[in-house]
Amino acid sequence: MTLREAASRRLLLAVLILSGVFVALLALGFALAQDLFAAEGVDDLERDASAAVLTILGLYVASFLSAFLALFLSAGSVSSEIDSGQLHAVLARPLSRRSWLLQRWLGLAIVVVGYVVLLAGSVLLVARVTTGYQAVRPLAGLGLMALQALTLLTLGVLGSTRLSTLANGAVVFFAFGLAWMSGLIEFIGGVIDNVGMERVGVITSLLLPSDALWRGASAGLASPAFLAAAGAMAADDIGGFPFAGLTLPSPALLTWSLLYVPALLLLAVRTFTRRDL
Repeated sequence: MTLREAASRRLLLAVLILSGVFVALLALGFALAQDLFAAEGVDDLERDASAAVLTILGLYVASFLSAFLALFLSAGSVSSEIDSGQLHAVLARPLSRRSWLLQRWLGLAIVVVGYVVLLAGSVLLVARVTTGYQAVRPLAGLGLMALQALTLLTLGVLGSTRLSTLANGAVVFFAFGLAWMSGLIEFIGGVIDNVGMERVGVITSLLLPSDALWRGASAGLASPAFLAAAGAMAADDIGGFPFAGLTLPSPALLTWSLLYVPALLLLAVRTFTRRDL
């Protein structure tokens, strides 16, 4: 039922159409850049570095679009069903609240993960066809992007068990923005050797690891040329690239992120089963 509902919603159709436009514009940008480089006789090293930056920026936008889709789908995943009265009819059947919520989450998770793989995969495919771009660890990068979207989706489902749709959407959106801003603060702290700023980013990553997961994903989806250029910038105390990472997540962060989603989901089940409908 959740999958059918998602397929019938105009939101998902609009997102798919706009995503297709985004990929088409990105492909046009790659083609125009390649023509310009060929006309000006740009060397292969500079051409590869420029293509890598454009690809990472395209994946960065794909990460944001995936996060927004997860937020919009989860904001009213429970509260809207309660407000409309449909949940009362569904739970009148021999179906527990726990089972309904887990299946609801699973349906939304399939939609979100499918969108992440489709959009990010399209960006990588366009970059590959037009510039010969090759990510160092594409499967790991796509997996981390999917985990980022699942983290935000599960947080939204948890909030929807207690908050109204509007309030929950605002809370999760600001939490996502706070995590993104904290990632920039941590990056700047590393550039200027400010331990306090770096700790702010680390603590926020524990509270909501969405930005940390993207930075790890970008390291897997980066090309050798991008990692070499960003690494040289970091070695020169320039700081590297502020919107991407150079290394995959540490085992501790990855373990925490993998436990974060089921922990939020269990908390959502506990909260929902105790709520007075």
